[in-house]
Amino acid sequence: MGDPDELRKGEAPWKTRSKEELERQYTPSRWVVRLGAEEALRTYSQIGNEATKTARATRRSLLNVHYGDGEVEKLDIYFPEKVSEALPFCVFLHGGNWQSGSKDASAFMVNPLTAQGVTVVVVGYAIAPKGTLDQMVDQVARSIVFVQKRYPHNEGLYLCGHSAGAHLAAMMLLANWTKHGVTPNLKGFFLVSGIYDLEPIMHTSVNDPLLLTLEDAQKNSPQRLLEAGLTQPVDPACHILVTVGQHDSPEFHRQSREFYQTLCRAGWKASFKEVHDVDHFEIIWKLTQPDYVLTQIILKTIFPKF
Repeated sequence: MGDPDELRKGEAPWKTRSKEELERQYTPSRWVVRLGAEEALRTYSQIGNEATKTARATRRSLLNVHYGDGEVEKLDIYFPEKVSEALPFCVFLHGGNWQSGSKDASAFMVNPLTAQGVTVVVVGYAIAPKGTLDQMVDQVARSIVFVQKRYPHNEGLYLCGHSAGAHLAAMMLLANWTKHGVTPNLKGFFLVSGIYDLEPIMHTSVNDPLLLTLEDAQKNSPQRLLEAGLTQPVDPACHILVTVGQHDSPEFHRQSREFYQTLCRAGWKASFKEVHDVDHFEIIWKLTQPDYVLTQIILKTIFPKF
């Protein structure tokens, strides 16, 4: 008889769910516990806008810096008080199902991190339907290359992505940096409530503007690519934190835990954390708070003596 874990793994648990149930599983606003769905989305957007407005008013910054020629290929750089090239950089990739969200409303972590000496970069990328998933992955890779080339003496680049942004960050584990002519000094990944196998979302309305084919989904699924052994850790010290909110849906929990397990099997230095009593939106907007558990984990990863 086969190993029960292997048999379960082969069954792809999401395939037992109906189309209606998959839609519910991959609609995070249906799982919020403190607010209604619309109010939760409104609060998330409002906090993002306010955090960005505050960051731009109180922090030294370079805004709308082009990392490429495309209309949205821009990023914002927020500096600590003591500006130096030899600083750690945290690069943030916003969520929004690859079809909404903006760098202009995503500076959640800027003030708490810059207050401790971290430069924060918030990246813009071409969301669907204007942008394809292939384009988004390429844009994120080029934005990281841009930061590395502009600040070659950095003390480490740390990628943080939320939801769709966590997927895009995870794809950087598989990037071919040789073709870009530089290997970024990647020291850590913070993957927050992400999706790492895209095939299930092909069967939901998320795919309406994305128009993913099975081939698209498979070649852009870090879970599948890591399972196939297509990459090895470049830097054994590079730490990957996979997190999910307690009130995220069961499918988000499954995806996060399975991706963490795959990372471990592939030899990466990975850890997993379920963040207590937060939903899909609170888990990221609470990064505006210096004493929030995820803010503290990020700072302790960047500064082990913090």
